[in-house]
Amino acid sequence: MAELRLTNTLTREKEIFEPRDPERITLYVCGPTVYNLAHIGNARPVVVFDMLYRVLRALYPQVIYARNITDIDDKIIAAARDRKEGIEAVTQEFTEKYREDMAQLNTLPPDLEPRATDNIDPMQSLITQLIERGHAYAADGHVLFDVTSMSSYGALSGRNLDDMLAGARVEVASYKRSPGDFVLWKPSSQDEPGWQSPWGWGRPGWHLECSAMIRAHLGDAIDIHGGGRDLIFPHHENERAQSCCGYGGDFVRYWLHNAYVDMDGEKMSKSLGNVRTVRELLGLYAGEVLRFALLSTHYRSPLNFSGELLDNAKTALNSFYQALRNSADIEAEHIRPEDTAAFTALLDDLNTPKAIAALHSSCKALNKADAKMAATFKGELLAMGRMMGLLGNDPEQWFTDSASSSGPTAEDIEHRLAARLEARARKDFAAADAVRDELQAQGIELEDGPEGTTWRRL
Repeated sequence: MAELRLTNTLTREKEIFEPRDPERITLYVCGPTVYNLAHIGNARPVVVFDMLYRVLRALYPQVIYARNITDIDDKIIAAARDRKEGIEAVTQEFTEKYREDMAQLNTLPPDLEPRATDNIDPMQSLITQLIERGHAYAADGHVLFDVTSMSSYGALSGRNLDDMLAGARVEVASYKRSPGDFVLWKPSSQDEPGWQSPWGWGRPGWHLECSAMIRAHLGDAIDIHGGGRDLIFPHHENERAQSCCGYGGDFVRYWLHNAYVDMDGEKMSKSLGNVRTVRELLGLYAGEVLRFALLSTHYRSPLNFSGELLDNAKTALNSFYQALRNSADIEAEHIRPEDTAAFTALLDDLNTPKAIAALHSSCKALNKADAKMAATFKGELLAMGRMMGLLGNDPEQWFTDSASSSGPTAEDIEHRLAARLEARARKDFAAADAVRDELQAQGIELEDGPEGTTWRRL
């Protein structure tokens, strides 16, 4: 079997992936907190780990991919109050919108999608175990994890516990033994969502949720845990502490994290007003363009998201689809995605830029090939596209579908083309040219050929 290499955040090294059980691969990725629309930074880990999921499925007979839904959180409670709606209405709305937006990016749905509120019992059981083993304590209606009880706390993020505690400048709550202790259970007021527990009416801490859901749905230990780099500390550090101390052993074999997304060279933040939602961007570009843009940079490198990046992604996809359009009458040779240069690149720590370079190479070869070789290169291009979640559209449909809500619809364009054809039939070439110029100004390029006129968006 081909070797898959992945960079493990815990060891800081690229390692050969060796699963616990080759017959059952387990992958868990932190999902959304559903109180608002997903922004493009939220979409990067979804696309990155969708790419990993596709590679794993090509290598192993069974892959179980779980991505949770956090449907209880202070931000959700605040959003429900602002909207004067119930918690369930808010979480249901944004869970559905999240699924819709991610599907537009050609991502496969996870095999499991556990919701935090459906897993309160496993969470309370984990808290009980941590208390019994001396790793947690109850205080003032809260239950907290004692970070000093774990000798390897800080190993995932590379932080030294003594330095963290010495450098703590925030005001420490009176019920904490140590500034670094974090909440496992917190009290809820009577008008806030909560559950009965041995520690009173309350709700779980955010870090606790994933630890309990992983064990409840995937088992005592998993192969890969993924998420954005922003989750390494404190979320994944605390998650690791809870699971290792509560269940025993090192519950994750490989930790993977994607780097940040910047907007036009600046950190994306609400204060800068440069947060762009996936739904907003889908009104301007096809989902496949957004996916291509997110894959254009290696997942461990920061991604500068910009209009130029999206335009370049669209241009590249146009070139691939044009090559497929030009070879429409050639039947593609059947080639397995696993036998392509793109797959080889993906085996090397998901090297998507190198995989995209392989797409360009096959596209160039297809454009230059004679009829005999064109079938092979077309098969390669389509096989690599399948593996990467790209090139699944009909080429004609790709060029005729509206990629921008501000541009003319396909129906409008066809109506104007009919008017242009009538003008040419009566030899009113000035009127025909006027239609061409008008469409050109709106980003529509016409191509006249022996079979008639085709068009595409620039």
